[in-house]
Amino acid sequence: MEFSLTFGLRKTGLPLIITSGKLKNLCFLIDTGATHNVLFSYVYEHFKDEFKTLSEKQNIMGIEGHYKETPTIEATFNFEGIDYTSIFSVLDATDVVQQIQEETGMQIHGILSTNFLLENKWIIDFENLIIRK
Repeated sequence: MEFSLTFGLRKTGLPLIITSGKLKNLCFLIDTGATHNVLFSYVYEHFKDEFKTLSEKQNIMGIEGHYKETPTIEATFNFEGIDYTSIFSVLDATDVVQQIQEETGMQIHGILSTNFLLENKWIIDFENLIIRK
């Protein structure tokens, strides 16, 4: 797989991917500074039946810089014809998501962290602005 990040960067200034399959058209921000995958709570509520709820909780730093205990789920989505399953923290970040939408015109549904990139052997080529697997 080789995926260009150029479209998302040109349109919004953000490295984005869009999913397909059951969780169609979810927009994830690729954040190499994030340590946990995040699914925003409004997406979780909408697709609740598509996720496996896990018993453990995670303590993560929210977007505004404060630690929060979050529920965890296992989610599977399709990207570029491949299914990916990973653990996500469910985080309420309504204000931040709304601000991003106002600034970029895009609605972000979650964040893919460095852990996701490592687990799935995704390599970001910053020079050519592509993801390789």
